[in-house]
Amino acid sequence: MLQAIIFDMDGVIIDSHPAHRQAWQKFLLTLGKRVSETDLDCILEGWRREDILRHFLGDLTKAQVVEYGNRKDEFFQQAGVPIKPVSGLCEFLNHLEVLSIPKAVATSASERRTRFTLDRLQLTRYFAAIVTAKDVLNGKPDPAIYHLAAEQMGVSARHIVVIEDSVSGVRAAKSAGMKCLAIASDSRCDVLLRAGADNVIQDFVGLTLDRLKLLVMSSRGDRKPEEVRV
Repeated sequence: MLQAIIFDMDGVIIDSHPAHRQAWQKFLLTLGKRVSETDLDCILEGWRREDILRHFLGDLTKAQVVEYGNRKDEFFQQAGVPIKPVSGLCEFLNHLEVLSIPKAVATSASERRTRFTLDRLQLTRYFAAIVTAKDVLNGKPDPAIYHLAAEQMGVSARHIVVIEDSVSGVRAAKSAGMKCLAIASDSRCDVLLRAGADNVIQDFVGLTLDRLKLLVMSSRGDRKPEEVRV
């Protein structure tokens, strides 16, 4: 029985990946490092900010991770790319509110950026728990972040659906013993299904609780991606 839903943030709650790419490129350029769009594909895989920093800049002190992370976040906040909720999200959140379904956010983003983003879009009030990178030792695909979100909501993992958009996030949700509905464009649908997603949608438009239950409880089998989207 579905009792709660956990949302990843980037790519699920907000359509933020273009702004992240722009922010990382501008920040890294201030350190003399030029990176391409392809170099930043790790953003789509749910890497923590600390992991991305070390990937591009090598061994860093904890103080440098904090300093550089804050500087990158400033570029993100100044990005010329508008940050807005994924299509249909607000309607879906309101629908769940009417049904008194608990909701949480579990994101690899920093607490500072997560709070700033949710407050800016007036979405904070919807979530009973907000778990960020600072709350767990290991990032996704480690399931710790989802275990903690479930604990804070007081709901058993087997009664939770996670909504994710990255391979590491899907694997974390499944390792936590939860159902997982992925959000993906056509080009990423296959890879998320192979990672273990129970089903895939393109956005939240028209999604209801009953439809969500059908999507995650039905077996994927050998169906092609186009046969499993809303």
